[in-house]
Amino acid sequence: MKVISPFGPKIAKLKFSNKLIKRINNEVDQILKKKKLLRKLDYSKKLVGQVKQEFQLPKSFVKKNLEKVISNKVKKYIFKTIGKKVKKISIKNFWIVRQFDNEYNPIHYHDGHISGVGYLKIPKFVSKGYKKSKIDGTIDFINGNKMFLSDSIYNHQPKKGDVILFPHYLMHTAYPFKASGERRSFSFNLEIDKKIANVFSK
Repeated sequence: MKVISPFGPKIAKLKFSNKLIKRINNEVDQILKKKKLLRKLDYSKKLVGQVKQEFQLPKSFVKKNLEKVISNKVKKYIFKTIGKKVKKISIKNFWIVRQFDNEYNPIHYHDGHISGVGYLKIPKFVSKGYKKSKIDGTIDFINGNKMFLSDSIYNHQPKKGDVILFPHYLMHTAYPFKASGERRSFSFNLEIDKKIANVFSK
């Protein structure tokens, strides 16, 4: 017996190397030391996150360190999902999310064609509610309604280095947590060949 998944949006789970994660964290730490640059890169007004800080990474850094690896991963994701080869990939934006104790990201979706989220730092979560919770600090992806043989929520418990690719319209939310440390992540949106992204084109 083979169980297939013919309906609903597909997501891809992968890992960035420790070396690349360290490089991104180092860039973030350097930006945090420069208040003027941090203000210039601030991205919080364009986002819905109820979090301490959200700012873009410089385009030069993204182009030099991330563009190639992201493009390769997205090409594989699209080919494995629909069997088509993507020729054009353009990263629209790439930003950092710094989430701390009791902060959260409400249900939302992105623009572009393909979006991604990845994890740079994960603190040790402590459940202090009435019940022990396994969702604190996790991310939910939401689509449609729960029905027989069809779930509507996919929960991912992030680990450092995890990266998830998904279609931009897929709703998602990041839960609050109790911890003394920082949950540092990144997100990005990109566009691909319009003839591939537009399912109604011939």
